Amino acid sequence: MYKLSSEQVDFILNDIRARGIEMDSLQEDLLDHVCCIIEHNLEENGNFKDFYEETIKTFYKKDLREIEEETSSLITNKHYYTMKKLMIASGSISAIILSAGIALKFLHMPGAGISVVVGITILSLVFLPLMFTLKIKEKQKVKDKVLLALVSFIAILFCMAVMFKLMHWPYANMMGISSIALLGLVYLPIHFLTGIRQAETKVNTIVSSILVLASCGLFLGLVRSPGASKALNIKNTHVFVRGEQILENESRQVDIYLMNHAIDPEMAKISDAIYNACNELKSIIIERETGYKELDKDFENRDAWIEDGWVSSYFKPETKGYIKRNELKELTERYNKVYTSAGLVPLESSVLQMNEDRILNTLNDLTQLQMLVLQNQIAAVN
Repeated sequence: MYKLSSEQVDFILNDIRARGIEMDSLQEDLLDHVCCIIEHNLEENGNFKDFYEETIKTFYKKDLREIEEETSSLITNKHYYTMKKLMIASGSISAIILSAGIALKFLHMPGAGISVVVGITILSLVFLPLMFTLKIKEKQKVKDKVLLALVSFIAILFCMAVMFKLMHWPYANMMGISSIALLGLVYLPIHFLTGIRQAETKVNTIVSSILVLASCGLFLGLVRSPGASKALNIKNTHVFVRGEQILENESRQVDIYLMNHAIDPEMAKISDAIYNACNELKSIIIERETGYKELDKDFENRDAWIEDGWVSSYFKPETKGYIKRNELKELTERYNKVYTSAGLVPLESSVLQMNEDRILNTLNDLTQLQMLVLQNQIAAVN
């Protein structure tokens, strides 16, 4: 049995490196195999170099580097198939969860919100990045890789915009319009100019560009323009301000009427508490929306109109709005229990029971509640 010296082992290792093997683990494996073959098959007085040359040739057809290329290919393919299975699984799961969430939302059943969020999150942050990673390996040209990266980013941004829109979270419109702008103004020109130059992709490029352009137009057709949004907000704020003027006039008339007519002091006390709580709650919302605690007819000149947003952020636990609304709800429930003859104040489908509603609807709910309380005081006297 032949015994290799340390110099001979170093010679084999250096030769393996010189033949193009760069992976350390593969160098060690080859060194171990070659040394074992030589020590088991070479006679004690045999020619080491000649036997080594014959042995090393058995590991390749043309060049030893083939082994590293095959090893890298096996590792890559293993990861490729694992990622491909994960991509298919994540895509299927996200589609099922998202579809279930949309169905629950249409049916107004619990679990809709969390299903939509989980489904779109998996789609945006797992499925689409995996698809991009796998597809980019198939692209050879740099421009194709850049286009794929751009359209993947646009798809993720658009999915997140849809999720934010469905959940009534801020910045949904900004993300949606940004994704459409990137698609129509950045991706589409690059895709069109690079694809139309080649005869084999010319027709497909024209067709896909038409579809992308039409899709952008259809989406923007569903979105209200900034100018139209401003005009609608100003109009709705005018309606609210007129309602406040009517409420103020009604309050003065009721005060004058009650000066000459007797009313239960307890009813007057709780009515005033409800009226004032409504005013405080409206002031909280209006101040955060406009910077002013109340609005008058001059609001348009001060750029202080109310946006068409959602009121849910005002009623988060432990906020002023949350505390004041709970106080108002308790007062109203106590009012309905004690003064049934004067007329009940409805709670259903109002700000006192709903977190998800438009800001102007909430403000108008509060104004109507105040009007009912004032009218009930007159009805109690009669």
